[in-house]
Amino acid sequence: MTYSGGHDRVTSWREREASLYRVFPYGGLALGTVLALVAPAPGALATAPTLAIAVAAGCWVAWFITLHPGWQSQRGLMAVYYAGLLAFAAVLVAANPWYGFFAWVGYTHAFPVLRTRWRIAGVVATATLVATSQGGGLSVVTSHLPLWLVLVLFNLVVAGSLSWFAMVAEQEDARRKRLMAELGEANRQLTETVRENAGLHAQLLTQAREAGVLDERQRMAREIHDTLAQGLTGIITQLEAAEQTRDRSADWCRHVDNALALARESLTEARRSVRAVRPETLETARLPDALVELGGRWSALNGVRADVATTGTPRPLHPEVEVTLLRAAQEALANVARHAGASRVGLTLSYMADVVTLDVRDDGTGFDITDQPVPREPGGGYGLTAMRQRVTRVGGELAVESELGSGTAISASVPALPGGAG
Repeated sequence: MTYSGGHDRVTSWREREASLYRVFPYGGLALGTVLALVAPAPGALATAPTLAIAVAAGCWVAWFITLHPGWQSQRGLMAVYYAGLLAFAAVLVAANPWYGFFAWVGYTHAFPVLRTRWRIAGVVATATLVATSQGGGLSVVTSHLPLWLVLVLFNLVVAGSLSWFAMVAEQEDARRKRLMAELGEANRQLTETVRENAGLHAQLLTQAREAGVLDERQRMAREIHDTLAQGLTGIITQLEAAEQTRDRSADWCRHVDNALALARESLTEARRSVRAVRPETLETARLPDALVELGGRWSALNGVRADVATTGTPRPLHPEVEVTLLRAAQEALANVARHAGASRVGLTLSYMADVVTLDVRDDGTGFDITDQPVPREPGGGYGLTAMRQRVTRVGGELAVESELGSGTAISASVPALPGGAG
């Protein structure tokens, strides 16, 4: 607001200055004419010719300045005007010294209408005319030359000082206009940037929202696969086994009980997945103990020996890392139960300085990894794809090795992020 007020004051002053610039010539002519009529100077020209020249000078100024103000931007045309102005001033001063008041206008008009290199010449010419007027006319040049030279020097000093201040003011005005133009451009660019940033912010919010929706869908897909899909598969397996042992009451009851336990466990894990809560086994036990419990349950359900071993010094890990390793173990064991036909499975959890590795090996049928490096489940299930996505999501790597008739080895390596990491 302060800057705007200063700008308004400067603009108002420039407008008043332009008005005075247009009025000064007429004031000088009027004052010179009144004094010439009231107190005629010795040796002055007759009144009628003098008035005629004064009228012509007024018409000259009116034509270039008053009637055609737009011409002031045309430097060449204004140079013609200024030369004519000095010519009229010289004739009027020669006719009557009182017209030095009109000649003085040459100072004020030199800066608006002349280019920089011609202003000095205009000021010198005007100082000469004003000095001649102050000395009493052309007679002082011939009879009192030293006095006339002193007057010229005096006027040059005064006019030079005023001209210097005027040039400094003009430069400051030009600098101010340039700064205002730069400020206006900067404000325009800032406004444009703010508008672009607002659009970008809205776009980023939309993308973040879409990414969040997609990430949540993928999370739910993985959780459904790791809980409901695996649980339902286990229930179906147990019920099929119960159907085959209908005539053996003890075996039938065992399979039905296993199916019920799997259903309850799957329901609990599904609820925890919807709430994005860690698996229950990790809430009550450390990861190595959770893997031992997982291996024991899986072995009891599938009748296949599962050995679980831990190397290194166990330590708490980031919850997401522990969930990833537990889910990887669940998926690997589920694949063994569905596809491998193995008689033995081994799980090894290795704690190292920077990484934690889970290795799952079986002695089943295996598969040709060169033809199908990441086997898909029948029906388009997630299988190893979901496992790889989980491991990659926490910055880890998943490696699969297998040969027909030689079993399969799966290795998941993840960063050993401590339990307090964000």
